[in-house]
Amino acid sequence: MARQSARSQRLSQPSQSQPPRGTQGGRARRGRAEEDSEEEQGYENEQGEIAAEKVQQEVQRKAQDLVRLALFHEQRRIPLKRDEISKKVLGTNSRSFNVVFAAANDILQKAFGMALVELHSTPNDKEISEKDAEMLKNTGVKKKAASTGTKNYILRSTLDAALIEKACMPDPEIRELEQGENPDANEEFAEDDNPVGTRSTGSLFAWHTADQLASVGVLYVVLALILVEGKVISDNDLRGILKRLQLPANAPVPLSSQSSAQALTIDAHLAHLARQGYLEKARIGGAGATGAGGAGKRVRASQHASAAHDDSVLAAYEWRWGPRAHAEVGERAAALFVAEFMAGRPGEDDGDEDAVGAPRDAGAQKRVETLFRGIERAVSGVPLSDVR
Repeated sequence: MARQSARSQRLSQPSQSQPPRGTQGGRARRGRAEEDSEEEQGYENEQGEIAAEKVQQEVQRKAQDLVRLALFHEQRRIPLKRDEISKKVLGTNSRSFNVVFAAANDILQKAFGMALVELHSTPNDKEISEKDAEMLKNTGVKKKAASTGTKNYILRSTLDAALIEKACMPDPEIRELEQGENPDANEEFAEDDNPVGTRSTGSLFAWHTADQLASVGVLYVVLALILVEGKVISDNDLRGILKRLQLPANAPVPLSSQSSAQALTIDAHLAHLARQGYLEKARIGGAGATGAGGAGKRVRASQHASAAHDDSVLAAYEWRWGPRAHAEVGERAAALFVAEFMAGRPGEDDGDEDAVGAPRDAGAQKRVETLFRGIERAVSGVPLSDVR
């Protein structure tokens, strides 16, 4: 009996050499669970990649929309407002502005050599603190005013200045080819160095075929006058100088073929430049500036024209650079242009104006540097700023 009981106990106990049945089943279940977890993780990763790709495609689409909107505004020379970007491009997802803005600038840089930049406004000289005024009184040096963003954007060229200068240099071989390919029977524009009258420049940039040289030329003359007068000039003084340059108030300024009008008077053109943000017109001792970034009340061009001969009214206004002039031109570039014009560009030879790569004249270069320092001193000790 005892033997049978012992034998039955040995038969009922599992062998040590064989694993328990429950252990095998647990391993199988764990294996299936791990496989299910891996499949689920793979599905989630795939869905995450699809979602990220959709987000990237949406950002790229909005960036392309922003590029088109910026090009449209640049064609009209009107700053693009942040609110308009949010309304027409971003929609309800306004938090994606930085990402879309960076993607749009990447497209603009690669395709057009341009960048979308924000305009900045600089406080006027009258808006300095008492501490800054005391510093100016004691040392004669004024603290540079900090600029603030306006949430208005424009397109600005990112081409290197040296590359543009090289492209504008005249080349005798290019000029000869242009004269041979495009002869002009009209000798009205014939010159000593261009007898066939084609008005070719021989440079990669064909400035002689542009139709906006007059309006741009007037703009740069006005910017230069404001700069050399200490960054501000009274309306009366500006018009007096322009009149001596054969540009009275009613003188016509031809516009480009893309403009709605063929020409504007000087008064209307100055008002137009203020609307575009190149200039700011402010009442002396009165309210804020008139322009794209100014807070003052705008004045119609007809009102400007009606007051053109009233010295008491003209003297009550002054002109300054607008935010767009600071963003596109820069004070240092304008001062260098004036200095080179007054001294003669370094490297130019009166006997051969078309010479390319001519050696720099040390005397002319020294005159340019002297004139440049004189312009810096004319702005009351404030260093000239570059584009911003």
